[in-house]
Amino acid sequence: MNWDIIKGKWTELMGKARETWGEITDDEWEQIRGERDQLIGKIQQRYGRSREEAEREVEEWRARL
Repeated sequence: MNWDIIKGKWTELMGKARETWGEITDDEWEQIRGERDQLIGKIQQRYGRSREEAEREVEEWRARL
């Protein structure tokens, strides 16, 4: 699934993302709005990951959709 589709279905996909990254708050999920870079940045902030680690996690999550 590409990011244009993810962005369009963000409301539906937030639940799956929450299962993976449960420390991100509801307000933060709303702010992310399906934007890949926003999600990566939030994962870096909440989990202390490097940019590369966060990108890898996001890509693995996207591939499972």
